Amino acid sequence: MDWPIQEVARLAGITSRTLRHYAQLGIVQPSRIGANGYRYYDENALVTLQRVLMLRELGLGLPAIADVLANETDAPTALRGHLEWLRSERDRLGRQIASVRATIETMEGGEQLMAENMFEGFDHTRYKEEVEERWGKAAYAASDRWWTSMSADEKAAWQQRVSQLGADWQEAAARGLDPSGEEAQALAQRQYDWLAGIPGTPGHASGGPTKEYFVGLGEVYVADERFAANYGGAAGAAFVRDAMAAYAAAHLA
Repeated sequence: MDWPIQEVARLAGITSRTLRHYAQLGIVQPSRIGANGYRYYDENALVTLQRVLMLRELGLGLPAIADVLANETDAPTALRGHLEWLRSERDRLGRQIASVRATIETMEGGEQLMAENMFEGFDHTRYKEEVEERWGKAAYAASDRWWTSMSADEKAAWQQRVSQLGADWQEAAARGLDPSGEEAQALAQRQYDWLAGIPGTPGHASGGPTKEYFVGLGEVYVADERFAANYGGAAGAAFVRDAMAAYAAAHLA
């Protein structure tokens, strides 16, 4: 069974022109082209389109999506991984929604805000296994002790700092700045200083991240769509990576 391009576009909430563009890039190909020139898409093509649209929602650019599809050819396995991530994000967003809703209701009711209840869903513990696997249990334990020892105001200030840094990176990438230029390197310095303040990061005891960790983390930003989304997608993450690499080459031994 297959579906004509107009029907697929309607169901997916995109345009026929977008589908043709995807075909030109080799991302989502029609399963056949009828005698009338119409494009038709079978079940496999629809599965691929579903993956593409989901990866777009995560902030990946089309070149990065093409790489993902090329490297993850087992669609069910890849989708299970995507589903697991989506479920964890759903749970986290659900906690955030409940937290913000409670704050609004408390403020509108003229009641006293409870700081300890305001940051549910904004924690970093969802990365525990990943941090332990990449950098060891001691690294996670140190960063967790640091985070849990902070007051609500300190956590809020730290989150604002991270959010502003991500926004500034995205703005710089959108302007097409040179990653090794003065402005981008100032951002790389801020990134370094931010990481230097987190216990458990490799090199923290010596005053800041090691060169290998700093450069490697930039590569992680590009390779992992969850982190790339913090910088506006794959292109923004690539800009951050290149700026971090240039900083490391100039300042880190």
